Amino acid sequence: MNDSASSTSPAADAADSPDLVHVMLGECSAADADAVFGVLAGHFDSDRDNDVPGRREGPRPATWTGSFRADHAPAEIAGVVLAGPVTADLQGGPVAVERLRHTLAAAFSAETVGSAAGDQEVDLQLRLSNG
Repeated sequence: MNDSASSTSPAADAADSPDLVHVMLGECSAADADAVFGVLAGHFDSDRDNDVPGRREGPRPATWTGSFRADHAPAEIAGVVLAGPVTADLQGGPVAVERLRHTLAAAFSAETVGSAAGDQEVDLQLRLSNG
């Protein structure tokens, strides 16, 4: 068994890890999805590394997905400009989701538009825009 967490990606971690947060972005351009994921990847380990966000297309508008290991509180960050508003759905452990929310709120104006909490997991929907 390898105890070196720093060498594994979030995708390789157990699905129930309290530090793993799944992020889905919708209702936005590819450039805005890249900007949001760029902020998160600059502060947290990601399954995306330097790749572009995963994109799912179908009868609904495109969405972009990624997973991040929020196992620390990031340093302060400067604001990032978006072309339009972005809907971000965060799902994971309460502490990890709060770390991602804090990071997004430092880079953008982040309005909570929905949330649900279970015993060990939180679902949070944010509306990101320019502050």
